[in-house]
Amino acid sequence: MLLMMDDQLLIIFHCNSLVSFRSFFQSVRSSSSMKLRTRQRFGKYKIERQISNGGFATVYSALDTIEGIRVALKIPDENLMDDEFIQNFRNEARVSARLDHPHILLLKNANFINKQFVIATRLGEKTLADRLKYRLSPIKALDYTHQILDAVAYAHRHRVIHCDIKPENIIMFPDEKLRLTDFGIAKVALKTIKASGSGTLGHMAPEQAMGKPSFRSDVFSIGLILYRMFASKWPEWPFEWPPPGIKRLRSNAHRDLVNLIRKSIEVNPRKRFRDAESMFQEFRRIQLRSTRFIERKKRK
Repeated sequence: MLLMMDDQLLIIFHCNSLVSFRSFFQSVRSSSSMKLRTRQRFGKYKIERQISNGGFATVYSALDTIEGIRVALKIPDENLMDDEFIQNFRNEARVSARLDHPHILLLKNANFINKQFVIATRLGEKTLADRLKYRLSPIKALDYTHQILDAVAYAHRHRVIHCDIKPENIIMFPDEKLRLTDFGIAKVALKTIKASGSGTLGHMAPEQAMGKPSFRSDVFSIGLILYRMFASKWPEWPFEWPPPGIKRLRSNAHRDLVNLIRKSIEVNPRKRFRDAESMFQEFRRIQLRSTRFIERKKRK
C-alpha cells in the first residue's frame, strides 16, 4: 500500500510481508464468520461477554488466563475482510504501539488466534458515549476537554491523524480517566494525505468525507464532541453558527471557550486550528478563566 504525500512516498507495509499477509487471508475468507461464546477459550483468553459489534469489528471482554487480567479483544468481521480492510486493522496495531501517552490506550498484544487477527487492549469501564447519556457538569466537561486535547495533540506531534475521533472511541477508566483508542483508520502523515474518505459520518469533517483528511479534520471532530459536552446537543450539517443548543453552551462555557469551539468546527478547514497541538495551547491559555467562570455560575 503506497500513500503519496506531495513529492514523497510513504510505504506503510513491507511489500513481501504484504504479499504473505494477502495470501494468508485469502485462505481465511472462505471460512464462516466466527462468533465467540461466553466462557469459550480463545488462545490464552477466556471470553466473558460481547461488548460491541460495529461495522469494523466485534469487541469482547475477556480474561487473560496467563496474566490474570481482563482485556478488550477486537476481532475484525471476516465477511468484510479484504486487503484494504486488513491493512487498516494491522495499521492500528503498528500505530498504537508507538503512541505512549497517559490518555491513549496502549496496545497489549496483536496476534493471530485460530486464523483470526486479534488486538488486545486494557479493558475500560465504559465509553464517553455511555457517559454522555447522563448529565455532565461543565467542570467535568472541562476536565474531559483537557484529557482529549492532550491525547490528540500528542498523536499530532507524532504525525498521526486519528480520522475517527468520536465518543465511542474514548474509553473511560477508574477516576474518570479517558484514553483514546481505535487507530484502525489513522494515517501517518507528513503533511496532508490524499486518501479515500474514511471515518464515522456525523463526526467527520466535510473535507474528510471528500477524501482529504488532515490534522484539521481531527480538530473538527474534537470540536463536535466539545460542543456536545457543553451544550448537550450535537451540531448538525451544514454546521452553520449558531447550532442548536447555543444558549446552553453560552451558559456553561466562558466566551473564550465558546470561540475556541466555534473555530474548531468551521466548515472551511483553513479557518480552524492547524492541529490539536495549537488547539490545546489555546485551551490551556483560557482554561483558568473557564474554570473560574463555571465556579462563579455555581455560586449564584
